This record gives sequence, structure tokens and C-alpha cells, in this order.
Amino acid sequence: MTYTSDFLIERRKKKWEELHDIEYDKKLRTAIADKIIEEKELREEVIKYPEKLIEMVFVVVDKDKKTMPFFLNSVQKEFIKILNRAIDDYENNVITSISILILKGRQQGFTTLVTAYQLAKSITNKNFEGFTLADESSNSEAIFENKAKFPYSQLPDVLKPTEKFNNRRQFLFEKINSSWAVDTATKNVGRSRTVNFFHGSECAFWRDGIATIQAALGEALTKNCIKIYESTANGFNDYQKMWESGAHINCFFEWWKTSEYRINFPSEDIKQKFVKDIDQKDDWISERLRWLRDEKHLDLEQLYWYYKKYEAYIDKRLIKQEYPCSPKEAFLLSGDNVFDTEKILARLTRIPKPLKVGYFIYDYDGLTIRNIRWVNDRNGYIKIYQVPDSPEVTNYCIGGDTAGEGSDYFTGHVLDAKTGVQVAALKHQFDPDQYTRQMYCLGKYYKNALIGIEANFDSFPIQELQRLGYNNQYVRKVQDTYTGKTEKRFGFKTTLLTRPTIISRLIQIVREEVDSINDKDTLEELLTITRNEKGRIEAPEGGHDDQMMGLAIAHQVRGQVVFDTEEIQVTPQYHFSIEKSNETVYDYGEEITVI
Repeated sequence: MTYTSDFLIERRKKKWEELHDIEYDKKLRTAIADKIIEEKELREEVIKYPEKLIEMVFVVVDKDKKTMPFFLNSVQKEFIKILNRAIDDYENNVITSISILILKGRQQGFTTLVTAYQLAKSITNKNFEGFTLADESSNSEAIFENKAKFPYSQLPDVLKPTEKFNNRRQFLFEKINSSWAVDTATKNVGRSRTVNFFHGSECAFWRDGIATIQAALGEALTKNCIKIYESTANGFNDYQKMWESGAHINCFFEWWKTSEYRINFPSEDIKQKFVKDIDQKDDWISERLRWLRDEKHLDLEQLYWYYKKYEAYIDKRLIKQEYPCSPKEAFLLSGDNVFDTEKILARLTRIPKPLKVGYFIYDYDGLTIRNIRWVNDRNGYIKIYQVPDSPEVTNYCIGGDTAGEGSDYFTGHVLDAKTGVQVAALKHQFDPDQYTRQMYCLGKYYKNALIGIEANFDSFPIQELQRLGYNNQYVRKVQDTYTGKTEKRFGFKTTLLTRPTIISRLIQIVREEVDSINDKDTLEELLTITRNEKGRIEAPEGGHDDQMMGLAIAHQVRGQVVFDTEEIQVTPQYHFSIEKSNETVYDYGEEITVI
């Protein structure tokens, strides 16, 4: 009779469920191993799909220190599907390399799986060289002893290749020229190797950083090397940059996908009190539990497990890093986040898709812009969430932040001036003249919206809007230091006084009116903003605050919009702002062609 791997795996599972006898399982593994040696089809199957060999003959030590068959759990199965799809895509020239990032909660079994996978490949493939790097020497030792050496020792002898050596951190199988090793991530690691399967364990915690280790590996990784970087998050470091780069296959596994993460209630009374607290209390954990129950549909035993983990932490913020509910939450810094992260994360689960994504084109003769047209482009830098065709909305305002120095962005945020709802967002690394023209078009599109652009670093966009004849810019008061006279200037000036004031207003908006923010990029940037050791509100090193500043300016500009028929109540203006004269001529609703 010819057996398939799936048949043998199911047979092993069934017998384990019946008997839970590791000695009987050992006999069964020996019989399965004999079948693998006898049947060519089985051998070919386990060479191509090492995960099948794992489930047929590998054992693992569980969290209760009991030896049991290694059957993949739900998140491990999900990851294997992703890995196999990536291998197929690479072989079919759909992708040019296989580089996978695993962002996870604690103890979901990925290091165990990837180690077993490499071990399975090393005993079934010629010329295989697998290499694992761990964050600490003690973890390197633990991976070798607990996740590699012991499972290997329990394999049927018939499956074990001839060993050249089996030392503290390496297997080397001489006849098939195959090996697997584990080491600690240091700046000189990995030289003189030729690695075709690389695993970075808890790489967000490597002391020298991922970039340094990658440089140390140099040419060690072959062109077809499978690279798996796996870690819980550790703030905004190299791993977060890799995650955001778009250059890798990102895999996020929520903690609740691990089926063991649930506990039973000690009594019905405790259960009922727990449910009552979730519904009635206003603290962070109750709000989080309500969200997990109502939005993610977790059951009470899962919620209770999460609550008990939270309760055990002295620093309660660690729950977000150790058992994250989203990638963004996982990477939140350990410092003080300025904006209400819970409000933002909840909003991110229900934000609308843009109605349009694209940019404006126009005719330009060096003096004026005419014949403005909209171009739909999925890679465009303007996102429109509400078009200006509602008769109820007659007034809009736009806040803009210029790029300044370095790699910052030019940004623009369009608000319905009456409600404060974000109706469009612009983000790009333009030249200043290109930015100005797109802002001009955006302003005309939104009924000659009031535009306020930051005047600190580069006043060119403000002056250029004047030259182009845009007649509705934000005005501020400036006192001449020589004459003492008060003058009026276009644009918003960020100072030691105005910056904390407009950011404080934005903090309030996020806390009380987060549903007014529609743009995903804006919300995600707000998640990263913290207070440094001196109390200054800023982006992390290598991050950006352009979206924050643009939106904050937009809300400040909002108070200077002139309404034709009625006044609206907005936050009282501070002494650095003035009301624009009602004598200004407006030309709302310029028609723009969409092409």
C-alpha cells in the first residue's frame, strides 16, 4: 500500500488523541520513518515540504515540559502557507527574493517551528546550510539544546544522516554536505559562510542592530536564500523600519490566533463580575476588552486570559508590545505617546477608503494656472475622502506643512471648516514650486478654500500663491521690532508659543473627535509622536511629524474662515491670529475637469 504524508500525519494525530502515549508514538514514528525510506514519493514530498516531515516524526517539549508530537498549531500552519506561496512565487519569477518578517506576540511557537523546519531541510537536502542568530548567548544555547538537539535525538535512527560533528551549536552532516548552526547576533558574526536559509530570532532586540548584522553577513546569504526575521516588537528601531519599508513579506499574528491563549473562570461568580466590569468600568483595560469582544468577537475565556496577563504586569504598557492587537500597537514606543493611541487604533479599524487617489494637472504659462484637471492614479499623492459637491458644505480650509530639511514631506490637509472633518490629504516629497501648484489646485477644487501654510522654513509657497493670484490665504499678525507697528502677513508661523498650542488642540481633537480624521497615513503618524526627555513633542529618530503639523495648522486656520450666512463656534483664536476682512472677494466653486 502506498501512503501519503497527509494520511500518516492524520494517523499519528488520531493515535495521539486516543492514547496520549509518547512510547507508542515512538514506535509509530519508527514505522513512519521506514515508510519514508521505502517509498520514493514520500521522500520527494518531505524534501519539498519539510513541514510534513515535522508532523510525521518530530517531537516537541510543550510549555508544561512534556514531550509530545510536533503538530503545527494554527499560526504555524498559517505561516507555512505564506512561506510556501513565497517559494512558489520566487521559483516562478513573481518575486526576486524571499524575505519574510514575522511580527508576533510572545511564545507563539515561531522559533520552534523555524528551527525544526531548518533541521528537517538539513537532513533531507544536499548542500543545505541553515543559520540562526539569536539576541542573547543564553537564547542561542537554548535554541540549540531545546529546539534542535533534543528533537533530533528523538528522530528514528534511519532518518539521521552521518554526522561529522554535533557540538554545542551546530549540526554538520558530512556525506550530504548539509548543516545547521545557531549563534549570537554580533557585529562580526556570519563571515566565511554560504547560507541558503537564514533565521533571525528576536531580531528587534539584537544589541548591534539589524543593519550592523546584515553588513556583517555581507555576501554570506546566497541569492536564493530564504530569510526569516522573527520578533516581538521593540519600539521604533531597525525592525520597525524594515516592516514599514515595503521590501519584505510582512506577517502579523495577533495573540488570539494562538488557541492556548485562553483560561477558564474559577467560578461563575467571577465570570459574571468580569462581564459586569467590562461593561461598566471606564479604565483602559475595560475599554480594550470591550473592543476585543465587540469588534474582534473574542470569547470570554480569551478576554480573561488577556486581562490576567495585563494584571500581572507592573508596567501595564508592556501588554501592547508583548501581546499586540495590531502591528502599529506592537511598535509603539515605551515612552509617553502624546495622542490617544486607543482612539487612533480603533479609528484605524473603521476608516473609509478614499473616493479618489491621484493628483492635479493643469496648463501653466509661467504666470497663471488654467484648465485644472484631476487625474486618477492609485499611486497618487492626494487622497480625496469627500468631494466638494454637497450644498451644505460651502467653506473649506487647508493647512500645510513644508518639507524643511532632510527627508521630510510636504503635506496638506483639507477640512470642512464647519465640522472639522478631514476631506482630503496631500503628502509628497515635492520641489516647493510643485507643492505650491498642487495646493493652488486643491484650494480651487475645494471652492477657493482658505489656505494656511507654515512660514518657518520656506516662505516660497506662500509668496508663490500670491504671485499666482490665489486670493484666500491665512493671515497672521506680526509686530515690527523697529517701528512697533503691527503688520499682517500671510502664512502660519510656528513658534515656541504657537507650536504647543496647536498641538494641544489636536490632542483634544483626537481624544474627542477622532472620527473626523479619515486619512490612514495621518493617523499612523500620530501613533508615533512622543515626548522626549525634555518634554518636547516630536517624532522618533528617523520619523516624521509633517502630517501632525499640517493637520494642526489646518485646525488653526479653520477659525479664520469667513462664512456668508452664519457664524460657527470654533476654538477661540489666540492672540497670534486675526480675523480676515469681510471685504475679501471670494470665488468659490471653480469647476475642475476630471480626466
